[in-house]
Amino acid sequence: MDVSNRTVFIVGGTSGIGRELARRLAAAGSTVAVGGRSAEALSELSDEGFGTFDVDVTDGASVARARDAVLVRYPQLDTVVTMSGVMLLEDVRDPAHFEAAQTTIDTNLVGTIRVVDAFTPHLVRRGEGTFVTVTSGIAFTPFPPMPTYAASKAAVHAYSEALRAQLDGTGVSVVELVPPAVATAGQEKVNPQALPLDGFAAEVMQLLSQEPTPDEILVERVLPLRWAERDGTYDELVAKRSQALAMLPGRQG
Repeated sequence: MDVSNRTVFIVGGTSGIGRELARRLAAAGSTVAVGGRSAEALSELSDEGFGTFDVDVTDGASVARARDAVLVRYPQLDTVVTMSGVMLLEDVRDPAHFEAAQTTIDTNLVGTIRVVDAFTPHLVRRGEGTFVTVTSGIAFTPFPPMPTYAASKAAVHAYSEALRAQLDGTGVSVVELVPPAVATAGQEKVNPQALPLDGFAAEVMQLLSQEPTPDEILVERVLPLRWAERDGTYDELVAKRSQALAMLPGRQG
């Protein structure tokens, strides 16, 4: 993947990993547009020279409007990154958790599908292009305080695999970005071992630049989670990560 010569739309790129990748792709020479819900963040990114578009991935009409606006401004669009996501704690013993579960699925899974559906006809017509979906190490080794987050990311992984198979022969590739815990969006407060954003982004850019680009972008820190089942460490890791259930409000005291 020639990161110096792409036209990229990053949905959910107004903060954290998405924002950092937008900046790095632009610095490498690509044309980058960003979509999201935060008017303040979009204004800041516009001031930096990015094309910006209001989009809410939980609203199909919003996704369609953003797609139409993006393709008018960037008819040569060849890369779509589905970065939008939420990470919510849930205590399944509390019936109120179901609302968080619904929000998580609608944003992380259904939101990804909405974006992919919106741009698939354009990329297929072009005969070349790339979808970058975003999962997590938690898709492969769950973090028990976030059960639906884990489920949503595991589902996006499976969806990415099926999407890649369905688009085979069209010229459209599917690349799955699999972050570990990265020090952004408050992760560093919960997990002092979270990977610094700068180091993570640098490693991702290096992996994206490989020829051929890997189907899965796996930085070194995420490998123990990605391959835990294969390596026989899955049960041990899940048990260790289950200790974090103590952080749930209903489990304290």
